[in-house]
Amino acid sequence: MTLVLGVASLRLRSLRLRGGIDALDFAALPALTELDLNDNYLVGAIPASISRLRSLASLDLGSNWFDGSIPPQFGDLSGLVDLRLYNNNLVGAIPHQLSRLPKIAHVDLGANYLTGIDFRKFSPMPTMTFLSLFLNSLNGSFPEFVIRSGNLTFLDLSHNNFSGSIPDMLPEKLPNLMYLNLSFNAFSGQIPASIGRLTKLLDLRIDSNNLTGGVPVFLGSMSQLKVLDLGFNPLGGTIPPVLGQLQMLQQLSIMNAELVSTLPPELGNLKNLTVMELSMNQLSGGLPPEFAGMQAMRVFSISTNNLTGEIPPALFTSWPELISFQVQNNLFTGKIPPELGKAGKLIVLFMFGNRLSGSIPAALGSLTSLEDLDLSDNDLTGGIPPELGHLSHLTFLKLSHNSISGPIPGNMGNNFKMQGVDHSSGNSSNSRSGSDFCQLLSLKILYLSNNKLTGKLPDCWWNLQNLQFIDLSNNAFSGEIPTVQTNYNCSLESVHLADNGFTGVFPSSLEMCKALITLDIGNNRFFGGIPPWIGKGLLSLKFLSLKSNNFTGEIPSELSNLSQLQLLDISNNGLTGLIPKSFGNLTSMKNPNTLSAQETLEWSSYINWLLYSDGIDTIWKGQEQFFEKTIELLTGINLSGNSLSQCIPDELTTLQGLLFLNLSRNHLSCGIPKNIGNMKNLEFLDLSLNELSGAIPPSLADISTLDILNLSNNHLSGKIPTGNQLQTLSDPSIYHNNYGLCGFPLNISCTSSSLASDERFCRKCEDQYLSYCVMAGVVFGFWVWFGMFFFSGTLRYAVFGFVDCIQCKVMQKVYCINQFLSRGTTA
Repeated sequence: MTLVLGVASLRLRSLRLRGGIDALDFAALPALTELDLNDNYLVGAIPASISRLRSLASLDLGSNWFDGSIPPQFGDLSGLVDLRLYNNNLVGAIPHQLSRLPKIAHVDLGANYLTGIDFRKFSPMPTMTFLSLFLNSLNGSFPEFVIRSGNLTFLDLSHNNFSGSIPDMLPEKLPNLMYLNLSFNAFSGQIPASIGRLTKLLDLRIDSNNLTGGVPVFLGSMSQLKVLDLGFNPLGGTIPPVLGQLQMLQQLSIMNAELVSTLPPELGNLKNLTVMELSMNQLSGGLPPEFAGMQAMRVFSISTNNLTGEIPPALFTSWPELISFQVQNNLFTGKIPPELGKAGKLIVLFMFGNRLSGSIPAALGSLTSLEDLDLSDNDLTGGIPPELGHLSHLTFLKLSHNSISGPIPGNMGNNFKMQGVDHSSGNSSNSRSGSDFCQLLSLKILYLSNNKLTGKLPDCWWNLQNLQFIDLSNNAFSGEIPTVQTNYNCSLESVHLADNGFTGVFPSSLEMCKALITLDIGNNRFFGGIPPWIGKGLLSLKFLSLKSNNFTGEIPSELSNLSQLQLLDISNNGLTGLIPKSFGNLTSMKNPNTLSAQETLEWSSYINWLLYSDGIDTIWKGQEQFFEKTIELLTGINLSGNSLSQCIPDELTTLQGLLFLNLSRNHLSCGIPKNIGNMKNLEFLDLSLNELSGAIPPSLADISTLDILNLSNNHLSGKIPTGNQLQTLSDPSIYHNNYGLCGFPLNISCTSSSLASDERFCRKCEDQYLSYCVMAGVVFGFWVWFGMFFFSGTLRYAVFGFVDCIQCKVMQKVYCINQFLSRGTTA
């Protein structure tokens, strides 16, 4: 061992160091007082040998990948003042030996996986001023040793499982508290009145618990408060006007607290308030004009309430620092104030889900810092002002579900770089050529659905090569989709063009979109064949809807290469030929589509990031349904309303993950596949209006999930299978117009000799009858052509005798068929 006597401080933070530190010889650094390895990639257990550093005063191993438990030997570091182990993967209990450190002042063990602590073993820590245990899995009541650590100024127990009441004795035991964070726990009861005596408290965060009893009036006397967060508690009651006395208050959040109140005008006295969050309550009445007095306001959110009246224009001329204004999901009326254009620092403007009317003010074009604009779900009219083209930082624009009409606006500015546009509000756009729209080269999200937009897409449309999401559905667009240049680099993941009047062949411009996940071009006027390149190049497709167009030809077998495909809807076209047997290779349809926790998180993050609802509509359980948030779980095939023929491939029955299968209104023949019962998750099965024959396979009764069944208007025969889920499907129309069927739920009893057997007997009679007719025709032709050779009496007698014999046999078979038909009539 070599002693390094001169080293007192070792600071190696943010150097991307990797590996473990268990092999280090800490005894070789007897003079070391500071060890800082923060923000690296160090792994493995924290070695207990660090306790040999007897002179150590500061130990910072935060923001690494250390695992295992905290060494109890750290309690031997008698000179330790600062201990930081936050943001690692540490597990187990916090060693009670740490509470014996005589000089410790700062302890940060947050953001780990610490559990199972018996705080009764901890001693008071009178020298400690800072304690953070946030984001662990600690439980039990408020720790007793904390209450007895009387010099604490900063206490963070948030994001754990602590329960019980908040202690009344905090002012007496912890009189120096300046920061108290108990949020995201399970504390219950009322907010103790004693908190009002914490005269040094600046920051009080007790949100996300089970606290009740309303917002305490005594909070209005805590004049030193800068942050007050009481949200996500079932507090109830009203907002006390005395909160307007908190002149130092900078942040006020009482979100989702079951408040039933109006907005007290007295809050307008909070001149230092920068953040007000009162969303998701039951607030009513108007937005007080006195709020204009909150001149430092930066983030204002009162969304999802029942507020009415007009939005005071004075707010926007009085709040020069405003960066976020969110009043969505209320009942506001009137016009959008043009004064909004004065809020020049605004980044987020959400006013959707109200009853706002009039046109979109051109003054919004002055908000050059704006990144997110959502005015959807209102009663807005008029066009999209070309001044919006000045919003060079706009990343998300949503105007859906209004009354905007006209073509896509042109002349929107060469520097208009928007990542999300939604004109789906149904307004009227007075545009020119639309070519300037193609200058939005940073555009990622384009949402124009549910409007009355018209005209063709501009020829330069595909210049928007960063587009990831397009929704033009439910408008009145027309014309062909523009073609692309050979150097087109497609980033599209989701395309929705449904319910318009687009024409032409399948858009070849999509062939380059290798990342495409959702494609819905249903309910248009596209024609021609379905291109095989879909199955060769768009291998990420999960949802494909081409329904209700004029596509013809056969279904390309290449579609079976789409291993991730969950939904295929090509119904109501003019497709012919066979159902490809290779559909049995559709991998994602073979197993139930349940998402893992990680996949669910990825989907949620994806949707939340985009701030839109990616959905698709299809026929589900007899009705057209639109699937949004559950689209990732939807698995099915809809080929109905075409001219497909011949047999249903047995290979389809291997797709055990299907929830629905609709093959109705085709010309399919043969029988229902015997292994149909293998489709264990099927909820909807429609084979109606085809030419299917034979008996219904008994295995159909094995599908316990089957909720909707339609086999009507076919040539099925025999006894209807019984048992299990089929017994609940009691509507006779399920089997309507299948004249050979009998049994429940039809009012036709089956004879002792089953109709299925009679059907086979009849088919045998018919086959023999056909054979004898052919033979008779051959003999008769032979007699006509060569009768001249049968001039002798003996030969003539033989020929006529043979013909008479054939006639006799034919009449016997006709009698057999008549007997069968008479039995079926009397049954």
